[in-house]
Amino acid sequence: MRVFLCEKPSQGKDIARVLGASQRGNGCYSGAGVVVTWCIGHLVEAVPPEGYGEQYKRWAIEQLPILPERWRVESKAATAAQFKVVQQLVAKAGELVIATDADREGEMIAREIIDLCGYRGPIQRLWLSALNDASIRKALGALKPSAETLPLYFSALARSRADWLIGMNLSRLFTLLGRQAGYSGVLSVGRVQTPTLKLVVDRDREIARFVCVPFWAIEVTLSHAGQSFVASWTPPQGSTDDAGRCLQQPVAQQAAERLRTAGSAQVLSVETERVREGPPLPFDLGTLQEVCSKQLGLDVQETLDIAQALYETHKATTYPRSDSGYLPESMLAEVPTVLDSLVKTDPSLRPLIERLDRQLRSRAWNDGKVSAHHGIIPTLEPANLSAMSEKELAVYRLIRAHYLAQFLPHHEFDRTMAQFSCGGQSLAAVGKQIAVTGWREVLATPGPDDADGEDAQRSQVLPALHAGLSCPVGKVDLKALKTLPPKPYTQGELIKAMKTVAKFVTDPRLKQKLRDTTGIGTEATRANIINGLI
Repeated sequence: MRVFLCEKPSQGKDIARVLGASQRGNGCYSGAGVVVTWCIGHLVEAVPPEGYGEQYKRWAIEQLPILPERWRVESKAATAAQFKVVQQLVAKAGELVIATDADREGEMIAREIIDLCGYRGPIQRLWLSALNDASIRKALGALKPSAETLPLYFSALARSRADWLIGMNLSRLFTLLGRQAGYSGVLSVGRVQTPTLKLVVDRDREIARFVCVPFWAIEVTLSHAGQSFVASWTPPQGSTDDAGRCLQQPVAQQAAERLRTAGSAQVLSVETERVREGPPLPFDLGTLQEVCSKQLGLDVQETLDIAQALYETHKATTYPRSDSGYLPESMLAEVPTVLDSLVKTDPSLRPLIERLDRQLRSRAWNDGKVSAHHGIIPTLEPANLSAMSEKELAVYRLIRAHYLAQFLPHHEFDRTMAQFSCGGQSLAAVGKQIAVTGWREVLATPGPDDADGEDAQRSQVLPALHAGLSCPVGKVDLKALKTLPPKPYTQGELIKAMKTVAKFVTDPRLKQKLRDTTGIGTEATRANIINGLI
């Protein structure tokens, strides 16, 4: 009998349908020579310290560190009934197919059960990137050998045991030290939790000790050929800080008076360069959480839940807990199918999709950058948009747009830098003229309300200027400003800080290791860590 071991009931139901295992049993589906059963997440868990000896029921510093000689796991009380079902089916299996989520955690969920049940028969691995029928059939036809994914189990096991050793020992230690200092609560310490907390604490301390510094800026409205534009005053050396801000009010006031008196500004130089921007990659989970936090106001756990629903419930997008935004080159062959499915899902896309260059290869298609999972993209089959909630639809559209952007030209614009002299003062104006909209057609830039004054200036369109031209001075606006403290982290920004934590580390070896592993936590765990801290 061939037994498929899935991670959750919904996953089991999808795989059973494709296998033709339609007979519902107790905690399983069965068919001709095949049974599909499932876990409910982790059915077993590491034994706590008191499981290794009665003496550990009492917390005491002299007992630390607690280092198990032989690690033990036991079935969870809440899911003991399903564990017994799985145990009985594994005992009867002639062959086992691991069909849990295709990641480290999924590998551990299956293999810790297999080890506990003592199964020694042949094992294969079903590696799914999407749960629609076409993707399941494709994966069933390309089962991986057990040895190929076994290292993922060892990796997850090492992480799990490191979490146990640090969490169990240091939580007891700091709680006991806290009691000696008069604090009666439990002080929880975690391998990822505590460094993440330090990021937040460091930011709060930075905000608390921040001292505002006043500075002055001048914006000058100039015009040419009936078109107005804004130029910024360049303060003279000796009056600025390292960021080029004028710290001397009399200097700024005198400059403003001279600019008003001058009446016109002379163009000294004009330089224009063509800038080409490639499309952003398809989403990895962390980037999706950052963008949804910023654009949709979603917290990171909500984004993860929505991405999981789009994958599991709606079958609309691929595996969500990916740490890579790149796509394997073999998936280029599936592009026509994906695009055709998008039109069937949303017929209003037809005019756009007919204009896409299906032969275009963006930087996203790169086998060398794909890890265990590729970027999150739409699946091969049409989805039902009417079944999605408003938030699910918003996240789906973001994922879809990032995929469609890969088949549109680069976004191109001309950036113009103009230098002026006015009343003995130096002015500079920056302009932007879009030449090719390209992928920005599906991924619009933030609106004017989202841009600050400096960004608005950089996006202004300058008139045709040339050296020697004289531009009349309109409004001269002297602004009294002050430096602002850093802002508290949003959840999306904290996810990014966890991924880029290497920049806060000085030890070269540790810095490189954190870069290689994309910071602290994983795509699957960061949201839970943040929620735990909140």
